[in-house]
Amino acid sequence: MPENETWDYTLCIPNDPRAVTVSRRTLRLILTLHGLIGLTDTAELLAAELVSNAVRHTKGPAALRVRRTPEGVVWIGAWDTDPESPPLARPLAEAGEVEGGRGLGLVMACADYWGWRPSDRFGDPGKYVWCELSFRASSGLKPV
Repeated sequence: MPENETWDYTLCIPNDPRAVTVSRRTLRLILTLHGLIGLTDTAELLAAELVSNAVRHTKGPAALRVRRTPEGVVWIGAWDTDPESPPLARPLAEAGEVEGGRGLGLVMACADYWGWRPSDRFGDPGKYVWCELSFRASSGLKPV
């Protein structure tokens, strides 16, 4: 794979819990085809959390977007039709045994960076909740 190869994929999904599985499998295929198999497990986990939140907490359609920057960072985002900020992410240690609410904590723990931003990308007001991964993230090491 060329050092500065970039690409950008968007998968539009209906508000359906099965979209999480479709998103995970699509992401695995994209990363495998681009030679990034070392990121697939972590990327699938994070995408599943982001898409699950988008489907569970909104009534409209959603989208999974994955792209690779010229710097080699893999950016994963889930768009949904709710323009409000996501709930505050709690570190996993604080989430404890509480049912639900661990998804963004998982994203916070496993991604190099994460955040959210309002977006009218598909003609409706909404937001992207996103995270970034690099090869260092796939080995469990955080950037210094």
